[in-house]
Amino acid sequence: MSSLTIELAGLELRGYHGATEEERREGQRFLFDVELTADATAAQTDDLEDTVDYREVVTAVREVSDARAYTLLEALAAATAETLLARFPVERVRVRVRKPDVRLDAPVEHSAVTVERER
Repeated sequence: MSSLTIELAGLELRGYHGATEEERREGQRFLFDVELTADATAAQTDDLEDTVDYREVVTAVREVSDARAYTLLEALAAATAETLLARFPVERVRVRVRKPDVRLDAPVEHSAVTVERER
């Protein structure tokens, strides 16, 4: 069986996650980078029924983020990866969650956590 990787990069959602009460109260931007390893059948058939619908992936990521406030990016990324693996016919999921507006004592581009799950 051949496989392919489906990627969604920079999916931006507003979430109420963070280690501080202020972050959870005010909310902030989170960027999700998602990779799904799936069967390559759709590459031959050109049929949406043979692949993962990107719109459904976005919906699933949004549902996880909106379901509750996570304290840690680690937990948010893990919950997202586990949901995607459970919901879609894929062999591997990689989810990176970036927090571009992170507040630290020194400037950084973003903080991030990456989680991978496989069947």
